[in-house]
Order: sequence, then structure tokens, then C-alpha cells
Amino acid sequence: MEVLDLRPRGYCHGVAKALHIVKKVIEDDTYPRPIHILGLIVHNKKITEAFRHYGVVSLDDPTKTRLELLDFIESGTVIMTAHGVSDLVIDKATQKGLTVVNATCKDVTKVHDAIKKHLVLGYEVAYIGHKNHPEPEGILGIDPNITFLCTKMDAMNFKLHDPNKKLFVTNQTTLSRYDINIVLDVLKIKYPDLLFDDDICDATTLRQKAVIEQQPVDLCIVVGDTLSSNSNKLAFVSKHERNINSYRIEGLEDINPAWFKDVKRISVTSGASTPTKLTNEIIDYLKSFDYNDESTWQVKSKLTHLDILS
Repeated sequence: MEVLDLRPRGYCHGVAKALHIVKKVIEDDTYPRPIHILGLIVHNKKITEAFRHYGVVSLDDPTKTRLELLDFIESGTVIMTAHGVSDLVIDKATQKGLTVVNATCKDVTKVHDAIKKHLVLGYEVAYIGHKNHPEPEGILGIDPNITFLCTKMDAMNFKLHDPNKKLFVTNQTTLSRYDINIVLDVLKIKYPDLLFDDDICDATTLRQKAVIEQQPVDLCIVVGDTLSSNSNKLAFVSKHERNINSYRIEGLEDINPAWFKDVKRISVTSGASTPTKLTNEIIDYLKSFDYNDESTWQVKSKLTHLDILS
């Protein structure tokens, strides 16, 4: 079975920066203990578990906001995740006397800054994103008048609060072009003079481009966490834009050898929060896989916590 290693894949600069920051805090005894992460530093459970092994507590509850999660931290250091938070969260953490470490991705910060700028200029702001994702939560905390749009129906129902104002539209950095256009196309019909700032990050764009432009294959494997928006979008793009049978998996344990019956060529990519060694382990497994030899079917990972974080 031929295995194509799609590039680019794996960590984007924002994830690499966030992980470096957490490692630095762990190694530096001058940061007060305990160490908490407000949410998941990146959307990968294996990374969260690896940091837990080193004493870092990740507070994650989908029913609570970042502001509410702060109520569970009384002392020590709190790290803000790569997905960004509003100024309200930073202010509350500071008022509680916590040492605040901000690991927000610079691409997310760019969106925050653009929205603040256009609010000052008198625009109404609409933001395209996914429900139950921390990046929109941080954005919506900037101003209560920002309108959150998730679906085509949301766009159809949208009306300016003040018809005399201009409309500024931007988006969650990890969306696919399809996700944005299905909403944006409706808005452009209703408000042809709207100002749109395309904020899909380069890492997301380039990984999706590699999937769209890949050579013909029988199957595509995307390595990424269930919660990873960009990983799920890679599988979606492969399946719906290239019509390739595609699976998103978190690790070797998710592989079903039956998938590979009669498969001659397979491609592998990974999301922006997927450890490189994890993807490499899967590629090595696939290269040695023989459907007619069940001794090659074993799918137990040999990676340690140190491997995941290296």
C-alpha cells in the first residue's frame, strides 16, 4: 500500500508557540503553583493528558465560559489558551491575584484587533464561526453588540441594529472556505457594501489546499482530535471537495484495518494541533501494513508523554 505524506501538516506557529509557553512555565519555578490552563491549550486530548502528567491542570467544561471557569482557580498561574480570550477574562484573572500567561495565537489577536478597530470606526460587526468553540467566545466578549453567525439561516435572518451603519464581517481562523462562503454569500446580497476581512489563518488555508490538490487516492486519513475544528475541516474538504473516502482519527487506536481492504494508495495529513510524532507513528504503521498479514494489524501506540510533547 502506497502512503502519501501530505505537506504541510501538523503544528502551526500558534500551537507551537502555545506549547512552548506551557513548557517554559512548567520548567520555571518562579511561576507560582499550581498551574492551570483556562480551557484546553490546544484541541488535542493527548497533549492535555501529557501536560497533566507534569502537574498542569486543564479546566475544561463546555457548559461554562472562561469567565466562569476562573471561579475554580484561587491561586497560582493561569495560562490563556491559543484560542484567545476577551479583556474581561484577563481583567478578572488579574483582579484575583493570579499570574496571567497569555498564549493566544497572533492570528487570533489580529482578529480581535480588527474588530476593536472597526467598532471604534462606527461599524456594526458580524462574526462567522462555530458554536461551542472557544475562539468565538473570546471574540463575542469584546462587545455585546457583535452578531455571531453560524449558518446560512443566521445570515438570512440578520439585520443591522442601525441601518445607517456600515457592516464589517470577519471569521473564526480555523474555518473552511465553504463554511465562510455559505454565510458570506447571503450577507453580500443583503449588504453589497459590506467590508469583509478574510481571517482564515495561513496554516488552515495551506493544509486545506494540500488536501484539495492531492494526487488521486483510495483513502485519506486525517490525524486530529475530535474537538479540533481545523482537523474536522480537513476531513470534510477531502470528502466533499475531492470525493475521497476519508477518516479523522485521534491515534492508532482509532484505526480499523478493514478500511484498507483493496486500498492501493492512501494519503495522510494532520491538523494544526496534532503532535508530529503521533502522525509519524501512523504513517509508519500504514507503510508496514499488509491486509493479507494480520500480524501487521496491531494498533497499539508506543508513544510516551515525553514523545507527545517533544
